Parts: sequence; C-alpha cells; structure tokens
Amino acid sequence: MRLSHCLIVKNEENNIEKALSWAKGVVFEQIVVDTGSTDRTIEIAEQMGAKVYHFEWKDDFSAARNYAIDKAVGDWLIILDADEYFPPGEAEKLARHIERVESDLQLRENCIALSCSWDNIDENGKPVSIGSNVRVFRNIPSIRFKGRIHEQHYIDPERVVRMDDVRFIHTGYSKTVFKEKNKLERNVRILRAEIKSDPDNINAKAYLADSLKLSENEADKAEAKSIFAEILESDSIAELNYKLRIKAYVYFMNKYVNDPEKRDRCQALCNRALDEFPGALDFEYFQASLLNYKGDYRAAWELLKSGEERLASGKNTGVSFYVPADPAMLYGQLLLAAQGLGDVDNIIRYATLILVSDKTRSDILCPLIAMLLGRGTTEDELIDMLAKIYNTGDPGDLLIIARAAKNCGAIELASLIMNKAKKLLDS
Repeated sequence: MRLSHCLIVKNEENNIEKALSWAKGVVFEQIVVDTGSTDRTIEIAEQMGAKVYHFEWKDDFSAARNYAIDKAVGDWLIILDADEYFPPGEAEKLARHIERVESDLQLRENCIALSCSWDNIDENGKPVSIGSNVRVFRNIPSIRFKGRIHEQHYIDPERVVRMDDVRFIHTGYSKTVFKEKNKLERNVRILRAEIKSDPDNINAKAYLADSLKLSENEADKAEAKSIFAEILESDSIAELNYKLRIKAYVYFMNKYVNDPEKRDRCQALCNRALDEFPGALDFEYFQASLLNYKGDYRAAWELLKSGEERLASGKNTGVSFYVPADPAMLYGQLLLAAQGLGDVDNIIRYATLILVSDKTRSDILCPLIAMLLGRGTTEDELIDMLAKIYNTGDPGDLLIIARAAKNCGAIELASLIMNKAKKLLDS
C-alpha cells in the first residue's frame, strides 16, 4: 500500500511543519504544491522531505488541488491543507483502516474512499463545529475536484467506508487566522466570480452568504441575509448542499430566538427544519430554547435530556454540527430549565459542566456562588467544590472566583480568596 499526502499552500511557514509531521511514518510521499509563497514555506517543506511543485495561482482551488493529485503516484491519497492535521495516533488508525479495506476482497472491489470525522476549532482550541468529510480516496482519474472555492468531488456514497473513530483537525477558520490571511476578501472575490460565470449556482450563493455574514460592512450583512432567505424560501433545491441549508436555518434561528417579537418566526423555522431534518439536535436545541422562554420548563427539560442522552451515546443526533461540537450550548439550556423547575441539584450539575468548559463564565459562576451560600454552604465547602473546576493553586483562577464572589455580594468570600491569591503571589 502506497499512501500519498497532497496539500496546496501559500505562506504557511507557521503551519507547514505541523502539517507535514503528522504523516511521517504513515505515508510514502508528500506532495506540496505552492501557489506563490513569499515566506519560508518552500524551504521548510523541502527540508522535511516533501516534493515541492510550483503552480501559478488562478483563483481556482480545484485547479491547484487537481494539479497536486496529478503529481501523486500513491495508490491512495490523503487531501489536507496546511491548517489541517491528524492528531497523534489518528494517522495510524487511518492506515489500519486502509489495510483492512485492501485485505478484504469485497471491500477492495467496492470501496474507493474513506470518510472521517472533522473538528473545526477556534484559536483557543475549542471545537466550533464538527462533521465528516471524504479526504481519503483511491488515486483514480475519475476522482477530481470541481469549483473554484469550497471545491468538491463526487464519489458515490455507496462506495465510501466510514471511519467514525478517525478525525482530523481544521484551524484555518479561527477568527484570528481568518482576519490575518484576508480569507474573507479572497473568498468573496472568488465566489462572486463563480456566480458571475454560473448565475444559477446555488451552492456558490450559499457559500457567499456564509462569508458575507462575517463582514463588518452592513451592506454585506444585508446581502447575506437576502441570500439565506432565498435559500429557505425555496421548498426544494436539489442541487444545494444540505449543510448549507442547515446553515441558513441556523443563521435565522440565532437572530430570532433572543428577540421576543420574532420568536414565533423562530418557532415556525424550528418546525420546518425538524420536518426536513428529523431528530437534528441543533434544531431541537432551538426548540428547547423557545420552550424555556415560554416558561414550559418541563417540556424543555425532557427534550434536552433526550438530546443529552443521544449526544452521550454518539448516535442518533441527526444532521447536527454545532451542539455536538459545543455541548455547553445544551448545558446552558438545561441549566435554565433546572432553574425554572427549582431543581437545585441539576442547577449545580449543569453550572459546573458549563464552567468546566469555560471557567471565565461569570454569568454562571456568580449565581452559582450566591445560590450555594444561600443554601448554607460554608465558604470552605464552597472553595472545595470550586476546586473541581478551578486550580486553587493558580492566582489567576483564584482571581476569577474572587471577582465573581464580589459581584454577587459575597464580600467575605471574595476577601478570603484574594488573601489566598496574594499569599501565592508573595511566595
């Protein structure tokens, strides 16, 4: 089995070493197609043993991607970018899956591609969305990419084997990186060119909306809203990638759910989305949020607990990308439902889970401290409880607790915590 790792790059000196390192010992060649780097990307890639080729950039990712594929001689290809990588141990699992396919006569004849899980993470390493993607396939002429941007290949799903236990990480769309590399401006330019040449390309329009919604320009934001509305106003768009339709639903639900005057519209969208994507946890989350706003805490609780159980099992969450990536979204609504029901044990449970995910959440920590002290919890007991979340040997963590205690009126506790922090700093 020969496995080729192909990637296209431009000015990736900060990523290229990591992008190539994960595959060492698994692949037999690494193809790097450079589209105009002016930094040390090429030098580093060559030092790491990659085969480096140069390709004149034409605002067409598929052209560059297919050029890289044409240079590969492996039996199987892995297509990742410089801002994508397999964490330790994942590449070895991938290789074992390929070996399994090659050693099974039926699989070898029928399988031409493998799909794996995908985590899109922000600058803090926190997943913001998850999904699955086909980035591993046989090196055969029939598999090539199409589209100038957000390029796609078509592979018969019946000939794809899922690797649910293998995942890769994507970092390139963190807000910091996105801004530094002017990706928004580049993406919008290429997508407008794509639409100009193919005005009926609904996927290009949807991707354009997804880019424009990030713009700080009000006209761009208005255009994004108009395109997303166009997508949802159509009862059926056979050519549209279902993930983009989901993004259109989520775009409007996020806008409407916190606006009392628009919650009826959010409810209608929830009903419609769940009819279209039954059991989708992302949409059930919005449904439960609306129930909490209405004060129907019991119904919200039951819906959310069902979702939590399905999420824990890793199965039957429907077509969902956001809640599985950030379960704290679910915990936040479970906390609201528990508060509405007066369920103290679950208030503590879900507040704790949220703080474990993000210990800076003063909006969660302040009422938790106030509630615990109100129940008669002693200051020492409370500190012991918070030690499960915070490092009480770290002055920074202690200051987070002290600030929250002060803000909720627990002045004595705040003073006690500050003294502990001071002693640590003095030592």
